[in-house]
Amino acid sequence: MWTSRFNILAFLSVFVARYCTYALRDVTTELFGAENYGTVAAFGDFNSDKQTDIFVIREQSELVIFLADLKTPYFKPKVQNLKDALPRDTVITSVVPGDYDGDSQMDVLLTAQTSPKAAATAVYIFWGNNQTLDMGWLRLNKTFTDQPLIMDYNGDMIPDIFGTTEHTEVCYLTKRDQKWKSALSSPVKLRIPHSNAFIDLNKDFTADLFLTTEGPAFETWLSKDGDFTKAEVMPAKAPASIVGQSSFVDFDGDGYQDHLLPACLDSACQRSAIYLAKPGSQEWVPVLSDFQQRETVWSFVPGNLSQPLALHLGDYNLDGFPDALVILRNTSGSGQQAFLLENVPCNNVSCHSVGRMFHIHWDQSDLGAIQNAVIATFFDIYEDGILDMLVLSQAPGKNDLIIHALKNNFEADAYFVKVMVLSGLCSNRCPEDVKPFGVNQPGPYVMYTTMESNGYLKNASAGQLSQSAHFSLQLPYTLLGLGRSANFLDHLFVGIPRTPGETNMRMQEWTAIIPNSQLIVIPYPHNQPRSWSAKLHLTPSNSVLLTAIVLIGVCVFILVIIGILHWKEKSQGCVGRNTHIQNRTVWRHSLNFYRECIGLESLTVRSPTAAFLLCSEENCTSSVRCGGDVQILHAPKISKWLSQAVVSSECIRV
Repeated sequence: MWTSRFNILAFLSVFVARYCTYALRDVTTELFGAENYGTVAAFGDFNSDKQTDIFVIREQSELVIFLADLKTPYFKPKVQNLKDALPRDTVITSVVPGDYDGDSQMDVLLTAQTSPKAAATAVYIFWGNNQTLDMGWLRLNKTFTDQPLIMDYNGDMIPDIFGTTEHTEVCYLTKRDQKWKSALSSPVKLRIPHSNAFIDLNKDFTADLFLTTEGPAFETWLSKDGDFTKAEVMPAKAPASIVGQSSFVDFDGDGYQDHLLPACLDSACQRSAIYLAKPGSQEWVPVLSDFQQRETVWSFVPGNLSQPLALHLGDYNLDGFPDALVILRNTSGSGQQAFLLENVPCNNVSCHSVGRMFHIHWDQSDLGAIQNAVIATFFDIYEDGILDMLVLSQAPGKNDLIIHALKNNFEADAYFVKVMVLSGLCSNRCPEDVKPFGVNQPGPYVMYTTMESNGYLKNASAGQLSQSAHFSLQLPYTLLGLGRSANFLDHLFVGIPRTPGETNMRMQEWTAIIPNSQLIVIPYPHNQPRSWSAKLHLTPSNSVLLTAIVLIGVCVFILVIIGILHWKEKSQGCVGRNTHIQNRTVWRHSLNFYRECIGLESLTVRSPTAAFLLCSEENCTSSVRCGGDVQILHAPKISKWLSQAVVSSECIRV
């Protein structure tokens, strides 16, 4: 009977997991209360409490940092009064948190246009000081033609600012001094808006430089011994004349970063597609070209400078293959909304060489209920390793966007590993006793290999903060799904950028990593990977919690059964307060049994032998009168066990 019940429960759990995988719940009020407006611009741990905070732009001139809290609303706004520091009519276009001066405290970089019609992009840095922003700030003495890429150009684990001024340059801000240096060995004309990336493209655990240029075209600059050298790794030409922002993920789980590119196939963007290019290949493979839902055809929303066409990626169902969120519009109407693109096995000839493709989930009622969506991205709201969603929509008559938070109720038995790589500029003893957790570090590369339950080798990889411009909205950590394999991770590799001239890889391996854990890696010192440390934080899944509850319930049930049986045995063995032993022979264990069952204050024994047994030196302290009957006048220890008893026996043998 028990076996059949367990089988039914197992079937129901699998059934629910199969059909409730993509359920969403609106938790906007729980997170923001009435403060759910503004443009989400970046994520980062501003106050070093190991909880990810949200950076929001309001009225194009105000920065608000929503700090994570344990009480509702779970994100509380902290307004940063920066208006006095910025020129009048300044429009903030992006926010990039990071440690720009190397003091292990989070600073905030803002890109802005000094006037609505200005073409140049100015850069302001507000320095972090004890989990706040100093009123002291720095404006770069040069302007960029577009938003810069934040990267670690010289491998010192301090973010640098890369972009085009009069030519391609990089700015270092170590110790808060501006140092400009010409970048790359040949001139490059970057596309506006660009989607440059700082990501490892050849699996050597050192971040390379990917550039989007005019054409549209692409250039790849590999990091060789810390210096960037132009190489042919990805296709140089785009598959269409109108393309969106490039993205990089390990799409098929082979450990290499693939190039994903959304494109419009006509000038009006009535027909759309998503293409993929693999490292070492010059072929563009369509991984999504079917945008038809019954009689309705959807397509991408044509991008502009403020909101370019982009995919936002994350492993929504923790199967080890990254999914995507995208904004689509109805080609026959004016409505637009966010859709989930699930990474599934390929089922047509066009994507056969990749083996995977995107599938649009048309039946997401919670996403569909948000009209006029503008941006949709993934975010781990409750820090439980499951990616939730933030969707921004445009409300009629309002300048600021409306923020919607959707909790992912994904309950299937899947696992993950979450890795955050810090700057490693200090370890346990940092200057001014600051905590080194609140820094966003671009460039680290994470990969794992493990054996699945079916015996096949599984890989997954990701780069940390590889892009920063035009609302890339990347999280300050990498979250890799493990699928339904609850085994330990066999190998986890972490690599960081190298300094110019350094030939050895800065890469360290950890083994036997527990699933559902968060690993905080401190690469200190940078050039000694064997000395790097990792702090492991476990995130129990719902299945672990349910297992613990069931185990405790079974233990309580067994204890109750034992107690009932013990009480029944005791009640049947103890006849009453007056007990007569009429057998001619009473063994020692029988006397002990009756002592335990019946408390005794006085005892009459009709046998000297019995008196001798019961009235030993340790049991009887009063005098004993021996005659025909022997009476125990005072037996303090026996009285704990017996009440009144008469031992009727001529002889007691032991």
